[in-house]
Amino acid sequence: MKNQILTAALSSVIMFQVSLLGAQSITLPPNGDNQRTETTQYLGAIAHVSVKYSSPDVTGPRGEDRKGKIWGGVVPYGLSDLQFGRGPVSPWRAGANENTVVEVSHDMLVEGQGLAAGAYGLHIIPEEEGPWTIIFSRNSHAWGSYSYDQDEDALRVRVTPQETAYTEWLTYDFIERHPNYTLMALRWENLQLPIRFELPDPKGIYVDNLKRELQGGHGFYSINYAEAAQYCVRENTHLEQALEWAEMALNMPWVGREDFTNLQTKAQVLAALDQKEESRKWMNRAIEHPSASATDLHQYGRELLAQGEIEEGLRVFRYNFDRFKGAWPTQVGMMRGLSAKGDYKAALKHARLALPQAPNDLNKSTLQTAIERLEQGLAVE
Repeated sequence: MKNQILTAALSSVIMFQVSLLGAQSITLPPNGDNQRTETTQYLGAIAHVSVKYSSPDVTGPRGEDRKGKIWGGVVPYGLSDLQFGRGPVSPWRAGANENTVVEVSHDMLVEGQGLAAGAYGLHIIPEEEGPWTIIFSRNSHAWGSYSYDQDEDALRVRVTPQETAYTEWLTYDFIERHPNYTLMALRWENLQLPIRFELPDPKGIYVDNLKRELQGGHGFYSINYAEAAQYCVRENTHLEQALEWAEMALNMPWVGREDFTNLQTKAQVLAALDQKEESRKWMNRAIEHPSASATDLHQYGRELLAQGEIEEGLRVFRYNFDRFKGAWPTQVGMMRGLSAKGDYKAALKHARLALPQAPNDLNKSTLQTAIERLEQGLAVE
């Protein structure tokens, strides 16, 4: 009889617990009024670092002033016995309530050490003196540090805290922002803890992303292959891939097209690969192509002058002038080419002819300045 009563009681307890587990949770304010916050910083246009955390303030939950009592008090130095969880001692949760979670979109270097792309629980071991230990745990779903397990560490780094302006609410901010690295700083009270996140191969990230995009809808337009190749040339990276993209911009079935931009792109890639003669052949083909405009040729001529190739630049300007019969901006090109060669008298003649052709006030002002310099026997800037 007693066994039957005990069994019935246990069954009732189990059913009650099951019913609680199945109940839908209601939404209440966060514990201790520690507001949930999330911030993201991009490194360039693709890679990013995000941090999600609950933010306690220096003023206690009952209004008590805790200034001067945060570090070594509210946040103890070293490891702490939380009187719960796996124990026996645990690091600080780097915030309040649930895990502070840092997510990196790509493989990165954290303080010079590798961290794979993914989400990590952030924990900290503060020290009264010297650097602090920053822990990235593969467990990003725990509540605070109660379930912290050192075996789940993905990375530990050491960072020295710094004094900073007073901050009431614990805040994560990105205090340096660059295309290839950023500094994420934890700030609270009068202390900040900066952590450096860096991309080991920022150019490779863009090339990989370009590959993915060109496998999708972007791959149906030749201009996208040309722009991808041009990126590689500008950054002097993945040049063999750039040549493949340049070829696709010209010749890919149903997509490729032969025009000035795509021909010039192939010439630029070949030049970057140090194939100078082949590059000049393709550039001459681009110059003579029916799609080449007077502006296209003028810009190319200016690029040649900037590279110190004065004779070749003047040759392109002359071709442009003859082909488009002196139309804008071919007179300007002749002025610049002749000025670079030192023939200021001939350059002045073309500058004066170009002035009434100028399409706007900026061009007119620039030409007027050029005319004044040439009249004084000075080169056009």
